[in-house]
Amino acid sequence: MEEQSRDTAGGAQSAGEDEEEVKKEDLADVAAPDEEEEDEEALPHSEILDIFEEGLARLVQDPLLCDLPIQVTLEEVNSQIALEYGQAMTVRVLKADGEVMPIVVVQNATVLDLKKAIRRFVELKQQREGGVKHVSWRYVWRTFHLMFQGEKLEDDKMRLKDYGIRNRDEVTFMKRLRKK
Repeated sequence: MEEQSRDTAGGAQSAGEDEEEVKKEDLADVAAPDEEEEDEEALPHSEILDIFEEGLARLVQDPLLCDLPIQVTLEEVNSQIALEYGQAMTVRVLKADGEVMPIVVVQNATVLDLKKAIRRFVELKQQREGGVKHVSWRYVWRTFHLMFQGEKLEDDKMRLKDYGIRNRDEVTFMKRLRKK
């Protein structure tokens, strides 16, 4: 009887030792991924940026996104996807110099949404081309207005659909006439 109790006690000790060894192995396995994470973190920022830009360049080669510039923003990708799914529309804004700005806005956009989208489009274009650093948009909207089929888009809260503007319609960016 005594031997059996000793064996059982010894068995319990060896089981306890086995558990400790298993725990140590688990800890060693857990420690190994940390070492890998440190290796991943060892990449310099410039290399990570290069990897990201290469992936982005491949993404932009997709037929759905091929119209986007190489230095694309997340907002532009989301707009293009929304356009493809019919959740957005393109409003072509014609400037006085003949340049056409394709502006993407949601289907139920207001005039104010269109103005904000024009602002984002121009700012991104300036960043990419290295143009003028600052534009006074208060001055722009005091000096110019948007027109669609001879009607001024004056009410910022009115929806574009209420003016009759649909996908691929052309809105003119015109200088306001001075009142004498």
